[in-house]
Amino acid sequence: MNEQITLLQALILGVVEGITEFLPISSTGHLLVASQWIGAANTAGTFEIVIQAGAVLAVLLFYRRELWERARGFPGDWNARRFWFTLLVAFLPAAVVGLAFNDLLDALFEARGLQVRVIGWALILGGVVLWWVDRSPGRDASTPASQVITFRQALWIGVAQCFALIPGVSRSGATIVGGLLLGLSRRQATEFSFYLSIPTLGAATVYTLIKNYDKLVEVGSVGALGLGTLVAFITSLLAIGWLLNYVSRNDFRGFAVYRVVVGLAILAWSGTLSG
Repeated sequence: MNEQITLLQALILGVVEGITEFLPISSTGHLLVASQWIGAANTAGTFEIVIQAGAVLAVLLFYRRELWERARGFPGDWNARRFWFTLLVAFLPAAVVGLAFNDLLDALFEARGLQVRVIGWALILGGVVLWWVDRSPGRDASTPASQVITFRQALWIGVAQCFALIPGVSRSGATIVGGLLLGLSRRQATEFSFYLSIPTLGAATVYTLIKNYDKLVEVGSVGALGLGTLVAFITSLLAIGWLLNYVSRNDFRGFAVYRVVVGLAILAWSGTLSG
C-alpha cells in the first residue's frame, strides 16, 4: 500500500467516480474497491468522497439554465420555490441519519476486508431490487411526463437515499428506485436524483473535508486532489448526458445485471483479503 496517493491513482479514481456517480451501480462501492485494487493510500474514504465535488460541479454546469431560472424565480414564483423546498425535504433524511450514524458506520466498516464484502452483497441485493422495481416495460408510457413531485414523494425518496450510507447500495440507485416505487417515470426519477446530488454530495464533501482534513493531507496532495476532482467533473458531465439519453429509451435492468455480476466478482475477490 502506498503512503501517498499518486497522480496516476488520482486519475483512475477520478474516472471511476465520474462514470459511476450517477449510474445506479454505487460510485462509493466502486471507488473503495478500486482504491484497494490499485493500492491507493487508505484515507478511510476521505479522498474518494472529496473528489465527488467534481460530480456536483458537473450537475451544476449541465443544468445551469434550469437552476438559474429557478433561483431567479424564487422570490415570486411558487413553482420555483416548490422545486427548492422539494429538494430540501428530500435532502433532510440522509443529512440527519448521516450525522447521527456516520461515526458508527465508519467503525463498523473500518476493516477493509469486511468493507469489500459489504459492498459485494449490497451490489447484489441492490441489483435484485432494481430488477424487481423496474420490471414493468410500460412504466414511462403510463406516467405523465409533467407529473409534479409532491413533498410526500420527496420525503420518501429522501428516506430511500438513507440506505446509500451503506457502501455498495448506491445513492443514485436508492433515489431512482424510490422514485420509481412512487410512480415517477424513469427520466423524472433520474433527473430528480441528479438534482438531489447537489445538496447531498456537496454537504458530504464539505463535512468529510473538515472532519478528515488531516488524514487527507497525510496521504494526498493538492495536485492529486485537484486532478481527481477535475477528471471526475469531466467524466460525470459525459455520464449525465449519456444516462438521460439511455433512460429515455431503455429500462434499468441492464444495470441490475451488472450489479449482480460485479457483486459476485467482488465477493470472490474478497476471499483473498485479510481484515
